[in-house]
Amino acid sequence: MQSKEFLFQYLNANAPVGYEMQGQKIWLDYLKPYIDGYEVDNYGTVVAIQNPDAPYRVVIEAHADEISWYVNHITDDGYIYVIRNGGSDHMIAPSMRVDIHGDKGIVKGVFGFPAIHVRVGEKEEIKPEVKNIFIDVGASTAQEVEEMGIHVGTVITFEADLMEMNGKYYVGRALDNRIGGFIIAEVARRLKENNIKLDYGLYVVNAVQEEVGLNGATMISRHLKPNVAVCVDVCHDSFSPLGYSKVRDGAIKAGSGVAITYAPAVHNTLREMLLNTAKDKGIPFQRLASSRVTGTDTDAFAYSHTGVPSALLSVPLKYMHTTVEMAHQDDVENTIRLFYEFLLQLKAGTDFRYFA
Repeated sequence: MQSKEFLFQYLNANAPVGYEMQGQKIWLDYLKPYIDGYEVDNYGTVVAIQNPDAPYRVVIEAHADEISWYVNHITDDGYIYVIRNGGSDHMIAPSMRVDIHGDKGIVKGVFGFPAIHVRVGEKEEIKPEVKNIFIDVGASTAQEVEEMGIHVGTVITFEADLMEMNGKYYVGRALDNRIGGFIIAEVARRLKENNIKLDYGLYVVNAVQEEVGLNGATMISRHLKPNVAVCVDVCHDSFSPLGYSKVRDGAIKAGSGVAITYAPAVHNTLREMLLNTAKDKGIPFQRLASSRVTGTDTDAFAYSHTGVPSALLSVPLKYMHTTVEMAHQDDVENTIRLFYEFLLQLKAGTDFRYFA
């Protein structure tokens, strides 16, 4: 199936924060048969457009970047120390394989770590921290590392490709949030293949640099100045047995439906339109509350220029910011359905002011 091939190709691309180009090209190439035009901005955000001449502009949006690492120091003995590029987790790094994106191509490496015999023998057990995790590329000198095309500032991604688990889940390192990019691409494809002619311009936005401050969405929102924006991201499945609290995080479960968010940045009327669409079409959903801001690109659109009525759909995700992020396939499909059905009932010129 074409869409499944696209999903795996896109999710397995390397698209770390600030270096999203490989994934963005795959995404755009897939969408070109289903759009009337596109834009690429200076930092790599891609906008695929249907009906570009319409004055009323509607955005559906996801972000394309994945967390990663930067080379920060190379020792005389050829070991590599790192700093974060986004919210990378030092706790999961030990023993992971990595791709180092050097000037001469990808170099394979591993996050080394002391054996358990050594770690627990210390007075205080050695635990992974950003300051002590390191990468081994099989080199014995700094010069040897540099000859591989690796230097300070070289970006590093985990080696952990997408897989399907138990016929129910997608599992991989970059579902946050390239699964969202897949969702909005599928919405555009289905609209085109079903010969749907919307009476507004649809701007399918795949933004960069969300993981370091919503940067791509901030830039493109000021450029596009849309009338409406609905973003898709991921949220935590709080039913996993370790670390989550339903009281603190909300009772959100993978496989139980897309999460629709309540927050100051979320426009109440727009959210209710999404909720009513889900109810009318029998699309399962969950409710999620977010204090102050959503922490997603929704905030960038909501608070751009004169303020854009914005809403957030979230795919429940297990093990966020690890190499085994898990999303239920039913949630992915139902998020596509909700976007699609919502866009069908939305009318150009809809006035979202609470009163006039």
